[in-house]
Amino acid sequence: MKHVCKSICLLLLAVAAIACGGNGNGAASIAQVGDSAAVAKPRQADTLSFAVVGDIMMGSTYPVKKFAANDGAELFRDCDSLLRSVDLACGNLEGVLANSGKARKPLGAKGSFSFLMPTRYVNHLVKAGFDFVGVANNHAFDFSEPGVKSTMATLDSAGIAYAGNPHAHGVVKEVRGTRVGFCAFGHSRGTLLHTDAKLVHGIIDSLKREADIVVVCFHGGAEGTSARHLPDKTEYAWGENRGHLRKFAHDCIDWGADLVYGHGPHVPRAMEVYKGHFIAYSMGNFATTGMSTAAQTGYAPLAVLRVLSTTGELIDGQLYGFIQKGTSGPRTDTRGVVINDLRTLSAQDITNNELNIDEKGRLTRK
Repeated sequence: MKHVCKSICLLLLAVAAIACGGNGNGAASIAQVGDSAAVAKPRQADTLSFAVVGDIMMGSTYPVKKFAANDGAELFRDCDSLLRSVDLACGNLEGVLANSGKARKPLGAKGSFSFLMPTRYVNHLVKAGFDFVGVANNHAFDFSEPGVKSTMATLDSAGIAYAGNPHAHGVVKEVRGTRVGFCAFGHSRGTLLHTDAKLVHGIIDSLKREADIVVVCFHGGAEGTSARHLPDKTEYAWGENRGHLRKFAHDCIDWGADLVYGHGPHVPRAMEVYKGHFIAYSMGNFATTGMSTAAQTGYAPLAVLRVLSTTGELIDGQLYGFIQKGTSGPRTDTRGVVINDLRTLSAQDITNNELNIDEKGRLTRK
């Protein structure tokens, strides 16, 4: 994809043994930390560009088929040129890639919140230009372990990197001589928990030994339009600990991460620069095919970021606004409401924010 030279998956056995008490399993492309396959080329004094977005659920066959027009082929038509223009495009895959399966959760009175995307839909991600997706979310385990394995095999076959479950602690991709490590954390069964500080710290440490830049993806926080603002405390939803996300993101940077982006509340949340590094507390929904697209849950921001390849510090960036309506996918926000919303939230929720977002969405450090 694009000019990514190679992808090396990391099987973090040492971390798993210390923090999880066991060994992980992975596909053939996974190498243990320290293997010769993971040895890097010399660092390149340059910049790298990233695109980060939120939740992606491209359509589901369960319990009935629910797809966008033209079998989802035009979901990303308004943003694919942006995604393909950067070195690495990243999102969150909210659901399972499989052609069949038995749902883990029972059908409710209002239908199902289990998402089963057909495996052919991975081609939409490839065409759009995605390089990495997090799989640490509350829908990644909707169809139990068979669904997890189908998702991983499908992403492997498409050359899209992923992380966030016990089989996939981290992955390293090399771009123009710079090694970029990715990891992902969630709050649900089948994911690597962001509430497990020892695990998170260990994975970041392991990636930092193999990569020049480390990107952390997380799924957390309360949900809905009432959860737009970022609290400075632990959040709960339906009795589940959804994390103290402000502390989590700062800890990740303190432990060596360079870029942190989140999702889960289904609405955008504040962005900031902390110690020179970019944090997005929720990129909201991006392409969720008719699920949660009313009011601010339909806001679908896309952030393009330029960072130093030697330190991962933010140089500058550009925020783009898209809006979902029904099953349309992200469509260009011609009124500028998405950018304005993020400007307001970032100013209100982050004291002495080092990130400036101007009225055109330009991102600069103060």
